[in-house]
Amino acid sequence: MGRKPKQSTEVKVKKEESDDFMEKKLKMKNKGFTDDNKKWLKAKLIESSSEEEGEDEDEDEDDEGDGEIEMEEDDGSDEGSDDGEESDEDSEDEMDVEKKSRFLDAQKQREVEEARQEEMQLNIQGDADDFRLPTEEELEQEAKGPPDLPNILRRIKDIVRVLSSFKALRPEGAARADYVKQLSSDLSLYYGYNDFLISTFLQMFPPAEVLEFLESNEKPRPISLRTNTLKSRRRDLAQVLINRGVNLDPLGKWTKVGLVVYESQVPVGATPEYMAGHYMLQSGSSFLPVMALAPQEKERVVDMAAAPGGKTTYIAALMKNTGVIYANELKEPRIKSLSANLHRMGVTNTIICNYDGRQLPHKLGLRSVDRVLLDAPCSGTGVVGKDESVKVTKSAEDIQRCAFLQKELILAAIDMVDANSKTGGYLVYSTCSVMVAENEAVVDYALRKRDVKIVPTGLEFGREGFTKFRESRFHHTLKNTRRFYPHVHNMDGFFVAKLKKISNKVKKDDGNDDADDEEPAEEVTRDEGDEMEVEEVGQDRIADGGASAGNGDDGDMDVPNGKAENSEPAKVKRKFLNRRERKSLPSKEEIAQQREEKREAMRQRKAEEAAAKTPAPSSEPTAMEGVKSTKESPVSNGKAKKGNKKASKKVKQSPSATKEGSASKKRKASK
Repeated sequence: MGRKPKQSTEVKVKKEESDDFMEKKLKMKNKGFTDDNKKWLKAKLIESSSEEEGEDEDEDEDDEGDGEIEMEEDDGSDEGSDDGEESDEDSEDEMDVEKKSRFLDAQKQREVEEARQEEMQLNIQGDADDFRLPTEEELEQEAKGPPDLPNILRRIKDIVRVLSSFKALRPEGAARADYVKQLSSDLSLYYGYNDFLISTFLQMFPPAEVLEFLESNEKPRPISLRTNTLKSRRRDLAQVLINRGVNLDPLGKWTKVGLVVYESQVPVGATPEYMAGHYMLQSGSSFLPVMALAPQEKERVVDMAAAPGGKTTYIAALMKNTGVIYANELKEPRIKSLSANLHRMGVTNTIICNYDGRQLPHKLGLRSVDRVLLDAPCSGTGVVGKDESVKVTKSAEDIQRCAFLQKELILAAIDMVDANSKTGGYLVYSTCSVMVAENEAVVDYALRKRDVKIVPTGLEFGREGFTKFRESRFHHTLKNTRRFYPHVHNMDGFFVAKLKKISNKVKKDDGNDDADDEEPAEEVTRDEGDEMEVEEVGQDRIADGGASAGNGDDGDMDVPNGKAENSEPAKVKRKFLNRRERKSLPSKEEIAQQREEKREAMRQRKAEEAAAKTPAPSSEPTAMEGVKSTKESPVSNGKAKKGNKKASKKVKQSPSATKEGSASKKRKASK
């Protein structure tokens, strides 16, 4: 018992001999302690004692540990209490050291992170400097063998990185057009699109977004279904499907009837609930046009392209089987699926039609319905994930052909809508295409042709439509339309526009369909005897067939017996002519000269006809002929005299006609 305290005192003497220990002790006396930090000081005491023991030798550690244990057991010894106070001071000293060490470690770590970031920046700059476009020889060498897809993908990413900040990363003497051309070629080769589609996508999106768009088209869209509110509720349907082993969630906050299926142990399209019509397999993008249309109960609604019936059944559910729905489908084989889905979903207010959508206004009547849904046939560039043939089959001609049909359909749809409807008067136009020519250009055309306006769709998400695209400039209200992309919204590419019909009037054709400047129609008064003519070259260049000679509009007045019409002055409208077409027309002097030549030819023709009508004298008439000639001579002589008088009158009138012609020329020149 006496040996252990001696060892502890020896350790104490050794510590007090060091100068560092004395300095720390003085610092601790100046700081002082409080009862507030008593608890955590005890915890550190154990750690500090353990650290002290680790610094001594192995033999001293064992002895010192035994002494500390005995001092803890002997509460009344003074030496034990002194040792406890000194250990507290040592622990506090070690805590300060630990704080400093932690601070130094954190500072060192920050320096390491900064160095790492600087190294990454240097690597990026080094990569930009090292990357160069392949030469023509390298491209020819690549074309000889099979495509190296990993190398092409790496080059695509490098080009996208350079184009994203081309000003900072561009090599000296490099043109942006060269990088875009190489990127277009690599994207076409890697993803399998034709050059037209890739170039169009690069015009619509930045290079980095084009890469995301093409990559998203390679992935299938999630399976979604719509609850039929005529027979079930989404909560009940979800519970039943979960019990059948279907993993699903709500499709989104923007819909109250949609569900998205992640995986299923049973075929989703063959469950008893599906057969009973409790839900419909339908893509999420197909919800959007019907939500924008917002049909009301007891309305007359037309679905111009209804098959296979997903949108039609959704409209019927929103209308609660009231009112009337005209479900039209052009292709007769698709009517079978439309009819089957209508029966399965319990729809009872729908009439199926099989007409061309352009003829529906004549079949159903003009201004006869409240709302129209036109999900127009399109190129399908927004659903490449479902039909990969779009990558190589669609060209600029196909896009223009679809756009022409869509313009005809949207005008027919507007004509069916009644602007005076109390609850309706709306049209929703949608396509599963991302092309501007099929979307914004078609809606802008409808704004110019009919008295309609674009209203908000009511959809909470989606990108705004284009108001300008390359050289095209559209109406500013097209920002109310909505675009949906697979790489942004995780659904098929879609376009939705909602139009409100202001009045039932039809705007006059201003002749600006092809964006050419055209002159307004001018009214020309035709006086009596004034022969208005248009040269043959000009006739062929007049729009819509022009006015041809002899048709009574603007050509040469070809009247029988050479007599001009003596009728009241008539107003003739000249057709619209483009500026370049009007420039190609002959001058007024050339027109006047051609008129004079025609008049001279007409006079000669009339003179020849008059000479042919006069009978030739017979050399030896018979007795009967002589009698007849003597009897008919007075009459014939009278007719001859009248003919001579008329001919003289015509000859006398010819100078006046020429004067009137010259006067008409002067009037036209003044106009």
